[in-house]
Amino acid sequence: MKRLLSLLLLCASVAAFAAAPPANEKPWSHGPLQVSENHLYLQHADGTPFFWLGETGWLMPEKLNRSQVGFYLTQCANAGYNVVQVQTVNGVPAYNVYGQPSMIPNRKGDMFDFSPFDTKAQRDLTNAYTYWDHFDYIFDQAEQRGIYIGMVCIWGGLVKAGLMNVQQAKAYGKFLAERYGHRPNVVWIIGGDQRGDVKPEVWEALANAIRQYDKEHLVTYHPFGRTSSATWWNDAEWLDFNMFQSGHRRYGQRRGDGDTSSTAETEEDNWRYVEAAHSMKPLKPILDAEPSYERIPQGLHDVTQPKWQAQDCRRYAWWSVLAGSCGHTYGNNALMQFYQPGDGPAYGCTTPWYEAVYDKGFLQMQYVKKLMLMLPYFDRVADQSVLVGEYGKRYERPVASRGKDYIVAYTYVGGALDVDLSRISGSQKKAWWYNPSTGEFRYIGQFADSKSQHFDPEAPYGPGYDQVLVVVDASKDYIK
Repeated sequence: MKRLLSLLLLCASVAAFAAAPPANEKPWSHGPLQVSENHLYLQHADGTPFFWLGETGWLMPEKLNRSQVGFYLTQCANAGYNVVQVQTVNGVPAYNVYGQPSMIPNRKGDMFDFSPFDTKAQRDLTNAYTYWDHFDYIFDQAEQRGIYIGMVCIWGGLVKAGLMNVQQAKAYGKFLAERYGHRPNVVWIIGGDQRGDVKPEVWEALANAIRQYDKEHLVTYHPFGRTSSATWWNDAEWLDFNMFQSGHRRYGQRRGDGDTSSTAETEEDNWRYVEAAHSMKPLKPILDAEPSYERIPQGLHDVTQPKWQAQDCRRYAWWSVLAGSCGHTYGNNALMQFYQPGDGPAYGCTTPWYEAVYDKGFLQMQYVKKLMLMLPYFDRVADQSVLVGEYGKRYERPVASRGKDYIVAYTYVGGALDVDLSRISGSQKKAWWYNPSTGEFRYIGQFADSKSQHFDPEAPYGPGYDQVLVVVDASKDYIK
């Protein structure tokens, strides 16, 4: 009975939300996305900041029907997400919920000849609603809701297995760019959970083919767990900004994967990838495109392990962003696979996807974007020197950014912070505690300029009692 009620509620919600998308402003009305002048962030052509807040809806093309697509994307828009990262195909061919294939072999057996999808005979055969028609629908629905589709062209494991070669990559890139390059809401993502040194010639061919037919939209690369695209592709002309996948390991969990040159006991330190990329030339923006998912087992594969919670999702977001990322991507075990009762779940998932859109972590990511866009966006630089004194490592390490007239510092354990107020302008400073779980400000007071001002949240101490300290030149009115 409980399962039946849940399904009935889903149907009612789907009908309501699919019919009435939110009336939010379309971000591309400010022009196409581009890299900011300081090479740290993303912006629109008219200079409007773009903070990437992504959601990993990997299997949406394969698992969701039309009404479910509308419901899911509405929930994303309502929670502040402006990008959904989508796995375009997870098989050669992949099949969607309507049983339609992504590829049909031609007479020579080549899966990457996409002309059949544009012939009247093929449309008659497939009742006129192909795999790519459904993908068109996803783009339409995302566009209505002001959401970009981060289009992972093909999952990396398929390329590693030899299911797409260089010539096929060129044909596929041409097909994708000609079909979706005119869309205002596409971002191209090469790779797909794969190291850049695995079949690099195929990734190069795919990226260059897309760039040949679409010179307007941004291109990036989604790498393997605990690696960064900057390791292999930072010099590539087609790569506009970097992604890293901090992965799903906790401190001390190592299996010889990822960046094996990294120091042990740093597995959760996603801020390190940002620091490393910012030390490279040419300087390019970077973001964590796949941190630990909410509700997924620590270490990923052993379902008996503890699961990552909302507090962990918040920590990854704030650590990465205050280290200098151009945004952040959230993930959820149920949402990335769109699990529902009757499926064979991966990674011990038991929560239906249509309930996971109400998970705490899913709803709390918007508060990172909210604060970053309240402050002068392009002024922000990572600066640990605003923190005075010694702090602990791992969970006890705060992370800080500053602009010309503001400081933002995050403490995952809710500990007191000593801050050098002289690092920003103003003889007087105002300070607030910002709750990363609710987006609420608590005014602390006004303080004279000082090289070491003590701030104590006067709250419980320990992992998950996180707080964000915001200090602003008292002459500014950024915090309303």
